[in-house]
Amino acid sequence: MSSPTTSATSSSPNKWIILGTVMFGTFMSTLDSSIVNIALPTIRRELAAGDSVEWIVLCYLLTTTSTLLIMGKLSDWVGRRQLYITGFCVFVLGSLLCGLAWSLWSLVAFRVVQGLGAAMIFAIGPAIIGDAFAPNERGQALGFMGSIVAAGSSAGPVIGGLLLGKFGWTSIFFVNVPIGLIAIWRAWTILPETPKVSGQRFDLVGAGLFLLGVISLLTGLDFGPEPRYGWDNPLVIFLLTTGAVLLALFLFWEMRIREPMLRLGLFRIWPFTSAILAAFCGFVASGGNLFVIPFFLQQLLGLTPERAGLVLLAGPLTLSLVAPLGGYLSSRVSTRWLSSFGLLITAGGYFAFSFLDTAWDWNDVVWRSALVSMGFGLFQSPNSSSALNAAPMNQRGVASSMIAFMRNLGFVVGIALAAAVWYSTRNRYAMAHQVTYETVAAQLLGMHYAYRVMAGLVLTGAIISFSRGRATKPSPPVTVSEA
Repeated sequence: MSSPTTSATSSSPNKWIILGTVMFGTFMSTLDSSIVNIALPTIRRELAAGDSVEWIVLCYLLTTTSTLLIMGKLSDWVGRRQLYITGFCVFVLGSLLCGLAWSLWSLVAFRVVQGLGAAMIFAIGPAIIGDAFAPNERGQALGFMGSIVAAGSSAGPVIGGLLLGKFGWTSIFFVNVPIGLIAIWRAWTILPETPKVSGQRFDLVGAGLFLLGVISLLTGLDFGPEPRYGWDNPLVIFLLTTGAVLLALFLFWEMRIREPMLRLGLFRIWPFTSAILAAFCGFVASGGNLFVIPFFLQQLLGLTPERAGLVLLAGPLTLSLVAPLGGYLSSRVSTRWLSSFGLLITAGGYFAFSFLDTAWDWNDVVWRSALVSMGFGLFQSPNSSSALNAAPMNQRGVASSMIAFMRNLGFVVGIALAAAVWYSTRNRYAMAHQVTYETVAAQLLGMHYAYRVMAGLVLTGAIISFSRGRATKPSPPVTVSEA
């Protein structure tokens, strides 16, 4: 393996400039993830898309999630700087093509191109920061990244609404082109060369099994809660079964091949594995909350979409303020205590949501959302830093992509889980009391149970987080013969 530009224990002299460059790219990618949703009604009308409009979002999610781990491995193989810049080029090209799309399915195809570029950016960004900052500084740097992610998520609907009203739906894609070109120039001039793992073949079979397995599994999880399919639908059962079988074959293949895409020995490092599992529990709950709360605000409280959007800003705004604090504290307080305490606060917020009622006002939602985000802000940056510190230097790209993969997978699983708990509970109530499932009491009971499950998941994540033990020194590089 070629020599890294910085050691595992020292910082790059240009670390803050590197951080700013990566933050710029992360903001742009995160903004695009949230900006498209507000344009879906307009796109549906102008392209005569009908219910198939969901594929504009679904194909992007499937592409990014299923290729994150592959991109992380590629970054270790070809160098993080090269793949990060390539990712921006692909993202800008995809954005330009999306703006030029002439039909629904041409837009879907171009969103796949855009998703491939976003996967490279999401997967490699934390690893570039991990290379530039010393272990005791990574938490603070990742805290700033957490703020940028929250800012992009909250700014997306606002900026999207302005562009949509003035210039039409194509503008939400065209705006990425000049911004992306600036980001490419900055990355080209600022980012240093990164270490490469030499003398290895790329695991095409493993990559294929993983790609097809994740796509099948996520598509099944997305279709399962929908009324037109359902969990007992043959297509959903086929997709879920196929995904599980392919991912099992992927793990079997990775254990037997000499040069695997994912070295399973990485998961024998418990500080890394516990951080990944705790993050998964937290993101599953986040996905469930993002699915349930808009329905509560608009259908049960009767808020307009605009006012509901303002209420939902409480979470991202709190996260953008607390995430840097969590990163700052991570170099002064044990990650074991800080991350676990943060998840306990988040679990308390979800438990407070489990008593939601139609008598609530908007401020009852705001303080609970702020509590959830405050805890998650204390958890996320130190936890990600802990995972990167525990990973060997020559596997940091895969470790970084695994964090991003768990985030995306958690969101999808969370939506499916929350929908399953909510719908099944309300339907049982409706049958038992001989009322329709749209009855307020039935809806509330289903939401109560969904939030109790979320609180339980986050509490489980807190226990896993606490089990990571004391902080350890960064793991040394692992050679091919050691894997």
